[in-house]
Order: sequence, then C-alpha cells, then structure tokens
Amino acid sequence: MQFFRETADGLEFKRRGETVVITPWGSGLRVRATKNSRFAPEDWALLPKQTAGTVTITEQGARVSNGNITCSIDPYGKLVFTNDRGGVLLEEYYRSWDYGDENWDHLDDITMECQAGRQYYPGEGQQHRIRLHFKARDEEKIFGMGQYQHPYLDLKGCHLELEQKNTQASVPFAVSSLGYGLLMNVPAIGRVEFAKNVTEWEFTSAKQIDYWICAGDTPAAIEEAYAQVTGTVPMMPDFAMGFWQCKLRYQTQEELLTVAREYHRRGVPVDVIVLDYFHWPQQGDWTFDPDYFPDPAGMVRELNAMGMKLMVSVWPTVDRASVHYNEMKDRGLLVQTARGIPVTMECRGFETFMDTTNPETREYVYGIVKENYLDKGVSILWLDEAEPEYSVPDWDQYRYYAGTALECGNIYPLTYAQAFYEGMKKDGVENPINLIRCAWAGSQRYGALAWSGDVPSTFTYLRYQLTAGLNMGLAGITWWTADIGGFHGGHVEDPAFHELLARWFQFGTFCPVMRLHGNRDPHTKPLGTSGGGLCSSGAGNEIWSYTPQLEQMMEKYIRLRYALRPYIKEQMRAAHEKGTPVIRTLFYEFPEDKKAWDVTDEYLFGPDILCAPVLAAGVRQRDVYLPAGCDWTDAATGREYAGGQTVAAEAPIDRMPLFVRKGSAALQLITG
Repeated sequence: MQFFRETADGLEFKRRGETVVITPWGSGLRVRATKNSRFAPEDWALLPKQTAGTVTITEQGARVSNGNITCSIDPYGKLVFTNDRGGVLLEEYYRSWDYGDENWDHLDDITMECQAGRQYYPGEGQQHRIRLHFKARDEEKIFGMGQYQHPYLDLKGCHLELEQKNTQASVPFAVSSLGYGLLMNVPAIGRVEFAKNVTEWEFTSAKQIDYWICAGDTPAAIEEAYAQVTGTVPMMPDFAMGFWQCKLRYQTQEELLTVAREYHRRGVPVDVIVLDYFHWPQQGDWTFDPDYFPDPAGMVRELNAMGMKLMVSVWPTVDRASVHYNEMKDRGLLVQTARGIPVTMECRGFETFMDTTNPETREYVYGIVKENYLDKGVSILWLDEAEPEYSVPDWDQYRYYAGTALECGNIYPLTYAQAFYEGMKKDGVENPINLIRCAWAGSQRYGALAWSGDVPSTFTYLRYQLTAGLNMGLAGITWWTADIGGFHGGHVEDPAFHELLARWFQFGTFCPVMRLHGNRDPHTKPLGTSGGGLCSSGAGNEIWSYTPQLEQMMEKYIRLRYALRPYIKEQMRAAHEKGTPVIRTLFYEFPEDKKAWDVTDEYLFGPDILCAPVLAAGVRQRDVYLPAGCDWTDAATGREYAGGQTVAAEAPIDRMPLFVRKGSAALQLITG
C-alpha cells in the first residue's frame, strides 16, 4: 500500500509519475490528477468548501467517503464512485478488464498503463493533452452541460464541444439519471462524448484533471449540492421580473424615449428598456456618443419617472481608435496574440478583446463604465460578445493573464461577469444583475443572466431554445432567457413570422426573464458617417409594430406576467437560496414518474405551472403529458385532470396550453 497516504487534503495516490488527490468538498468529492510535480492552485468554478470526510486504506486499495458518496481506488489507480447504498454511480473505464474480464491476475503493469482511464499526452511545458474515460451504461440519461443549439434534452449519445461560441455556452456540469452530478472543473478547450460504449472527456491543453462529483437521490438534491460548491444567483431585483423592451437598435435618445413614452401612454408596463450596441463613439470608449445621446442622465430620469430602468450594451472589444486603446495595450490589459498583428476581432475596424482574466483589467474597465453609465443612472449592463467571439477562433493564438486560451479560454465569460458584479457590489448595489451572452460554471454567482445569443428566427430554433434553457438551468445557470422572436430575420409584415413571434412570445412569458428583441427587417439606413451614426438599425420591434391581433395577444401575456409576479418572486428566491432552476424539466419535480424523464417538449415554470409551448408552424392542438403525483387544472378551461396521463390540449394562435397544479396559489394568479 505504498501508493496511498492520507493527507490534509484527503487521500493521495502516487504511482508511475502520476499523483491523484481525492478531497471531500462540500457534500461531494473533488478529484485532481496530474503528471506534473504539483497541482495548479486555481479552484476555477469551485468555492473553498473543503470538508472532513473519511479516508480508509486497506490491503486492497483505499476509499474516501463524504456524505452519501464514496470513491474507491485500487492499486492500479482505477476510480469507482458509489452511493451510500453501495450502488455504482460512475467508474473509470479500463479497457483491459472492463465489460466481463474479471481475471485480473494475467494483466501486467504495461497493459494497465496503456489502457488506463486517465491518459496524458505531453505538450509544451507543464501542459498535456488529457483524456479521461468512464464506463457507459445503456440505461443512463444525461442532462445539463450548458447551452447547445440542438433538440436533444437527454445528451446521451451526443458529442459536445467544450468551447464558447455565439449561441453556445459550455457549462460542464452533467446531471445523471443514475443519481450523480459531475462538474468537469477544467476551463480548457476540449470535447466530451457521451457515447454508448464509453464516455470520453478530452482537453487539448491542461495541467491536470480536476472534477467534482456528488450523489443525490433526486435531481433537486444534486442541484442543491452543486450550488453549495459553485454559488447561486443573487436575489433578482423586483424590476427585472417583468417585461423588457428591446430592438436592434435605438439610434438616438429621442427615438428610445419616444418608444418609452408610447408604452407609458398605452398603460402597458415595461420594467426595462434596452439600448443596444454602437451607441458609443468607438468600441472601447464605454460611453454615450454625445451626437446622438446628448443628455443621458436626463434620459434616465425620464425613464425612471415612467417606471422603466435603462440597460445599455457593453462590448469587451477595444478599437485601435478608442481613447483607451494605447493605455490598455501598454499596461497589458488586452488579450495577447501569439503571432501576427494584435487584432482579435474585425467589426467596423480592428479590435482587441480586453483580458477579463486580469484583475487589473476588471478594475480599470469597471471604473470607466461606472463613470460613463452607472453614475448617470443606468441600472443594468448588457455584456455582449462574452465568449469572446474571435473573428478567427484559433485558440492556440491567444494568451490571457490566466494562461493560454487553450488552457483556460472557457473561463472568459465568468471573469467578464465578475468584473461588473464585484464593482457594483463594492459600490453598494445589493443584487447586481447583468445580461450576458455566455457563461461557464460559477457564472451564476456573479449575477449573470445568460441569454442564448443571436439565434435565427425560425421554429427550428424556437425548439432548440427550450432544450437550451432547461439544460442551462440544470447546469446551474438559473437566470436564462432568449430573444423573443429570435434575433436573425423576421420581417415585420410577414404572416409566417407573426405566427412564430406569437408562439415565441408565449414561451418567453414563462422564461426567467421576458425580453422582446430581434434584428427585424426591413432595415433603416445609418444616420451618419461617424461614431454611433455608422450603424444601421432594424425595423420596429414594439408590440404595436405588427398586427392588431398580435399586439392584443402580446399585451395579454405581458399583463399575465405581471399578475404572476408574486409566484415569480418565489422562484427567484429558490434560485438564490438553493440553486433551483426557474424553468425545469418535468422529472425535476416528479423524479419517481418514469415517463417524466422522457418528456422533452414541455417544462415547468416553477413547481406548479406546466407549460406546453407550440414549437411548430400550423399547430392548433397538441398532446400534453401531465406528470403523476398530483392533479392538474387546464388554465384555459378550468377542467381538472388526474396526473399520469396524456391529454389533447387546444392551442389556438393566441394561447399556449398551460396546466396548473390543483390547489396551488399559481392557479388563482393565472385565472384571476
């Protein structure tokens, strides 16, 4: 047993140049493994939650127990995780004896090394290309992992990139139907395959393996254990729970105020109105262009008087013509390039992303944003381009303060959110919330409201948003939304788009945040030849921009959103206190109902409202499965149904089928 020893960090295993440390962490276990002489110091997504646990070393190997999970390790280094009843949750895959070969005596050390569950391929310095293999099980379903644009809620059989892109957010926390949750706590660029024969994680360049695993009898127990070690969102402020008005893009102060005044005149409530990109002189100036926004403070005062908060777009790009470019370049506050000219994005000029992994960058940029936006009354920031969206996504080209982009590129959106959350907290904002286009594990604790990016305006992508939102919630990103109507496309006079917008608006009403946005056709011309005047704008995207029938439906759903505010506030408190997703799968609330694990086109808004969105054109009726365990009331008809059955629900163009748990307070709020 010379390979094992108990340390202050838990159990240490050393053999053939590899060190493995298994540490009790929160109510789970943190596993780190490396071929280097020491571990890297970063905790990445994890909060400092090391706990005591129990270490046992025997002649057959060793084990570490913490709460209801145990990790056993044999003399060859193979890891097996079990729950408190001895049931196997997850085990590493060693090809030489897995799947039936139980006679290990003939296996020599060379065979063990070649077929190991953990494999390291040397790179530059202390970096390795790393592969990690776990046994696959046919009966397993896998959820979470962030946001991918596909229709698959169950990720078993899927190949996922572990890299950030516009519309894609890699948040590597998986929830298994077998009763465990696994956070791959490595922000390196890579991939994962949840294949039938094996689960394989691969990282292009990393110093070590680092993951956290917990056991739970229900998805809720797993989610709450995960929130304990990665954090939860703040309590959402009241003003963010209603309706947000947005379009591409309000070009002037007067245009934005005209829209706000019209909503106010009509008596239609708006909590947040949004000023999108290119309202600035140059990218990286982080200020209003005075030619088009001459009195920002006065604009905000008028909006506040109408009960509306202002959100402004912030980009992490710094143009060479920006007043801050040279200072930021000289001080090392920009992302570095390994070769060629120091440009990382081309968008109406040559831009370089700020390096948000550098604490000095975060402090410097927040100071500018505070002076030019927050001190003028802006309440929320829209942190766009958060992946970041490199014009050429060659990850080996970019260097951060925290390391190479290959090693830690996926952490960027977390540190981007961190910059403004920490600054706002320091300045006395009780519950900061900022909209952001990407996220990683732990982003939630920095007030990140993720949205799904610039998705096309199609029914196909409406379907994808349901999957994306549910899996983001299971990955711990409980604040999530999508552009109502999609971003790319949609002509204001097209009846086909009107149908899509109606269905998307109904879905958006029952998302954590309800925000109307999009790049609508036809476009208008730019207003000028410099600064904020260079960029064109999309067509109108207010509720009156379409047909009277569509306006009436949208106003009805806006008022329904406000009627549900007490219920929504309860869900936001659960997200803040326990990490509970606001929108959730049926099996989250009804894990004992086996059919609930297979439903992929419905969801729950909180525990009591079952939403059955219409996800295809021309549909006016759809089947709805009602989970077993309670009775349900059709919100439209008042008819009651026992759970555990599928019913046919009417779905006229102006209504999404809703069923409410019988006896719940939500039923009274919906029906009035």
